Amino acid sequence: MASQQPFVFRWGIISTGHIATCFVKDALLDPRTRGVHDVVHKVTAVGSRSVENAQKFIDAVAGGDPSIKAHGSYAGVFADPNVDGVYIGTPHTYHYLNAVDAIKAKKHILVEKPATSNLAELRSLLALAKEHGVFLMEAMWTRFQPVALAVRSIIDEGSLGAPVMIHADLSHDFDLENIPKSHRILDPHLGGGAILDLGPYPLVWAIIALYEYPSNKNSAPIVTSSLVKTPLTGVDANTAFTLTFPAIPAQALLSCNINIPGSGGPGATLRFRNGNIIIPSPLFLPKSYTVQWFDRPGSGVVQREETVKVDIVGGGWHYQADEVARCVRDGKTQSEVWGHDKSLLAMKIFDEVRRQGDYVLPEGVEQVL
Repeated sequence: MASQQPFVFRWGIISTGHIATCFVKDALLDPRTRGVHDVVHKVTAVGSRSVENAQKFIDAVAGGDPSIKAHGSYAGVFADPNVDGVYIGTPHTYHYLNAVDAIKAKKHILVEKPATSNLAELRSLLALAKEHGVFLMEAMWTRFQPVALAVRSIIDEGSLGAPVMIHADLSHDFDLENIPKSHRILDPHLGGGAILDLGPYPLVWAIIALYEYPSNKNSAPIVTSSLVKTPLTGVDANTAFTLTFPAIPAQALLSCNINIPGSGGPGATLRFRNGNIIIPSPLFLPKSYTVQWFDRPGSGVVQREETVKVDIVGGGWHYQADEVARCVRDGKTQSEVWGHDKSLLAMKIFDEVRRQGDYVLPEGVEQVL
């Protein structure tokens, strides 16, 4: 009996920046190198501001594959009949408009995080996706990586007991004084600042450990936050936010900074009654994790410790692509791993953090209020 052929998903790429480069390089890797045999990714179209730019991207990232169509506009990709779904890697504040155009063209969507500029935009987008019957997922790539999947299994197994406290931080020194104010991290018109750019990464570990914890029953947390704006452009440079989940009960202390490097310590520490799970930096692409079991609940005395290393072929961006292909193949309009509820939760949290810190995006940036 002949083996079943893998499902081929045809991608159109929107934008030709760094993140799109990472995504395409990973999507074009042979999926069998990561043990995947049921789906295959093919890039069939790339859109940029000119055909020349799109072709340069194809030459540099996709080996000049002549089967990939270079489009001088995003609209060309949306109209391309050889595209099943689009990867949207444009700046945050363009996600909504790009996704609306893609949905109206009946294309499935993987949109970079944060999914939109605010919660209202995302709700509007999801309603439109439902109307047109297309799949839509936020590109929270970390959630699909081997360490995140393993951590979720360990929590579900139960030996660590209930979660109590999550600490997670992502910091990077962008050298703010020496980059142009038009840089994505500084420009409020592009949704610049720490919370929208770096914030999704500490947040994903709180979602994995607390929001997804069975007894939380998908309850939303109480949000308290504080931020410090850079005088250069008024975006948040340093942001700390606490999520309190009364139903468990448990908390997450999360932070992100754009003017200091990481501390050199763990990216995230997940603390339970019976032990800890330690996620090394960088917390967006961990390649190992350490589990500590206490000799008795709450003692803090580590009786047993185990560190597990994982092999990641490529840059780790392809796991989310596999999820998109499988969901579309199976007729789903959202992922069960990173569903619409989690993207809505993230945007609700980010809106509240910005509200409490009085960080308002410039007039006209948010398409839905």
